[in-house]
Amino acid sequence: MATIQTQDPQIDVRHQDAMCTNESQLKHPWWHNLKYTLVGIIFGITFVKAEIISWYRIQEMFQLTSFHMYGVIGTAVVVGAISVFFIKKTRAKTIYGEPITLDDKKFNKGQIFGGLIFGLGWAITGACPGPLYAQIGAGFGVVFVTLLSAILGTWVYGYFREKLPH
Repeated sequence: MATIQTQDPQIDVRHQDAMCTNESQLKHPWWHNLKYTLVGIIFGITFVKAEIISWYRIQEMFQLTSFHMYGVIGTAVVVGAISVFFIKKTRAKTIYGEPITLDDKKFNKGQIFGGLIFGLGWAITGACPGPLYAQIGAGFGVVFVTLLSAILGTWVYGYFREKLPH
């Protein structure tokens, strides 16, 4: 596992090719992961039915003419915050009994730049990573251009990561 030592020896910044801090050590057969496909399909159907993948709904959000998307995002933030609070408070474990660790993240100015770039791309294309796959699944073939752009952008970030403001 590759780590980069920061000025604070208590904090190890994980290198981009390092494994997840909560990666399971259990080994399962390949078909065991099909449950994630099922959850993804249900998640995609929910996105379609809730109109989260609608380019028009996303444009309404960025034009501040509708509360719909803000309601969805706000609900997700509240549910996520309550979930993290519950996990930390009860020291919850996975369904396999493995501990869940939630490391504190340090704020840096690169997050502002990244957020602005992400928001600009979202406003222009009408897609962010979650709904992107649901849009493709719903038959919006042109979204493949957005998917390829997202993959390229991720690669560019990884290539220039050490030179960017963090």
